[in-house]
Amino acid sequence: MTGDKKPLDLVRENIDAIDRELQRLLNERAACALKVAEIKQAEPGEQPPVFYRPEREAQILTRLMKENEGPLSDDDIARLFREIISCCLNLEQPLTISYLGPPGTYTEAAVIKQFGRFAHPQSLASIDEVFREVESGGAHYGVVPVENSTEGMVNHTLDCFMDSPLQICAEVELPIHHAFMVNVESSDVPITEVISHSQSLAQCRSWLDSHYAGISRIAVNSNAEAARQVADKPGSAAIAGEMAAERYGLRVLASRIEDHPDNKTRFLVIGQQKVGPSGRDKTSILVSTRNEPGALYKVLEPFHRREISLTRIETRPAKSGSWSYVFFIDFDGHQNESRIKLVLKEVDQVALEVRPLGSYPRAVV
Repeated sequence: MTGDKKPLDLVRENIDAIDRELQRLLNERAACALKVAEIKQAEPGEQPPVFYRPEREAQILTRLMKENEGPLSDDDIARLFREIISCCLNLEQPLTISYLGPPGTYTEAAVIKQFGRFAHPQSLASIDEVFREVESGGAHYGVVPVENSTEGMVNHTLDCFMDSPLQICAEVELPIHHAFMVNVESSDVPITEVISHSQSLAQCRSWLDSHYAGISRIAVNSNAEAARQVADKPGSAAIAGEMAAERYGLRVLASRIEDHPDNKTRFLVIGQQKVGPSGRDKTSILVSTRNEPGALYKVLEPFHRREISLTRIETRPAKSGSWSYVFFIDFDGHQNESRIKLVLKEVDQVALEVRPLGSYPRAVV
């Protein structure tokens, strides 16, 4: 093959040509995003333009995954284009996203999964603060945990919705994989305590019983807080995500120690906008009822009759007391659909109050 290019060189030349074409197309897409921003800003109206459209993003990612022919997996395609969308959206409007911190939590990972790495995460100390920051306009959106597949609902988030005018704009599902980590100086120091969030300790109970039975287990506000503490405490171990180990410089002794490998946490994106239909939507409502026999049946019967699938029902005590309750209900469909409007009208006739919390795209990946 003297004088001829080797096969590897030819492939590399092809890659370089593809990269140049990708760069051209990415800049062309970015120019379109800037044009979108220009058009939206020129539209008349009293309200500022809305740049983040979760329903539009869900449609794009769903279409790309459906049209994908490989060898990249559908999830890889979705992740790549999430970052492209994030970059282009940042040109239109840089977004500040509040989340339950500190940095290194699974909630921060959910922010990155939903908004990409071009958004600007803002760590806050409590779920209440995330709600207040978005309500005041200090952040464009917030991300809060609402449900874990093994430990159930995050009641604090549900309670915040009772007094908040915010809408649910999107949902994020995040696989939860816990790691067991220690200070880098702990190699010769016996472990005397394990620190983590109470739910994470519960999710790893069997593994801890098998490997560290009898060791003290200390619950803190978040896994990232546990990792932060362990960074300064030889002899202590934390259970957290590997993202926290990277952020706080810890050494991972064991990965994927959760008792249930399919463990997931669901997060909600909260904001001040109402989201249009994407074609695969959920709706969440808050319903308060009279304290009387059959109250819940009267609320649920219209959904059954119209064959609307309920995905979650959760009960919380009403803040008014008197042994009355508030129901949080998630169901398939968008509140703009005619059949959903009819159901909500029927429910409103038998309940004390029906308050839509938002319709939003179902999690894509």
